[in-house]
Amino acid sequence: MEPTKRQYDIVLFGATGFVGALTAQYLAVHAPDECRWAIAGRNRTKLERLRERLTELNPACATLPLVTADATSTGSLRALAESTRVLATTVGPYVWYGEGLVEACAEAGTDYLDLTGEPEFVDTMYVRHDARARERGARLVHACGFDSVPHDLGVQFTVDQLPTGVPLRVDGFVRTNASFSGGTLASALTALGRGAQTARAARERRLHEPRLAGRRARAQFGAPHFSKETGVWALPMPTIDPQVIARSAAADDRYGPDFRYRHFAAVKHLPVAIGGVAAVGAVAVATQLPPARAWLMSRYEAGQGPDEARRRRSWFTVRFVGEGGGRRVFTEVAGGDPGYDETAKILAEGALCLAFDELPERAGQLTPATAMGPALTGRLRAAGMRFRVADTR
Repeated sequence: MEPTKRQYDIVLFGATGFVGALTAQYLAVHAPDECRWAIAGRNRTKLERLRERLTELNPACATLPLVTADATSTGSLRALAESTRVLATTVGPYVWYGEGLVEACAEAGTDYLDLTGEPEFVDTMYVRHDARARERGARLVHACGFDSVPHDLGVQFTVDQLPTGVPLRVDGFVRTNASFSGGTLASALTALGRGAQTARAARERRLHEPRLAGRRARAQFGAPHFSKETGVWALPMPTIDPQVIARSAAADDRYGPDFRYRHFAAVKHLPVAIGGVAAVGAVAVATQLPPARAWLMSRYEAGQGPDEARRRRSWFTVRFVGEGGGRRVFTEVAGGDPGYDETAKILAEGALCLAFDELPERAGQLTPATAMGPALTGRLRAAGMRFRVADTR
């Protein structure tokens, strides 16, 4: 079935999970009247209960369609992908539960978004499904939450303030006071515990991915240091964000002939910085031992997360320092609770962007910046996320 003739514009899969429910609530309030959307999951009773809560926010949701599907059922995932133009999923860890839906969307020519921060999953999906997605016209957009949209679009915004045709350097500094949910913990610990598989997936991707000709775009793992420009201790962050940004840069000549990005956690006080490095190292070592990893996962149950009052107090800022061609620019992306409220907003606005906005004619595995870029930035600004130029020199 052609995408324009499908039953739905957007289906949200995993809608009854913690972030899934927040995303559904956002769509209930902000989706335009003409948007044909549905919520999907494996438990119809939970979907019905969620629909009741959504109806309290918007009475029109009383008739919101419910779709039952299981991440382990190829047939139900195929039917799900064929029913909609855009499919957004919150069902992770994606390395365990995600490939079936990516494959179904690539085959059906359905645009796909997820919240993964797992490099192994992204690289494996590129090797296995990018070519088919290109053939079928599907856009596969991974990391469409706090990982990695504020960083990816923030660097794109920063680059747009700098001269063209010259080497560019950008550093990002992330600060937040937010907490996390069981689902996020499970995904993070799974990724940390699969170092060998992650390295193998990255090597295999390099064998399949075309080499960049005549340009260079890379992410570097910077050393811990005190940043005079931002007044914070900068600790390298081993997240997926730099990889996403480097791929956006590789796809766009606007990033210049030689682009480099570094990604840091920003910490005000040195003792906190030292403690943070030690804690991350200890967790990384513990995740290599299955019993220790299982114990860490048991500290938080999947499907749970910070309550509304805690999320209301949460915030994030990502400050960027960009330079090139004799110009230096300081920019900032900022918002509320990053892991949940803002992630739900990003995923929902990303789905609406793919469904309704005029976007570049591209297909295959894409980053948020290459798939949606300024269109999604505009949506997020209208929804309250701040993108601003703080200073230029």
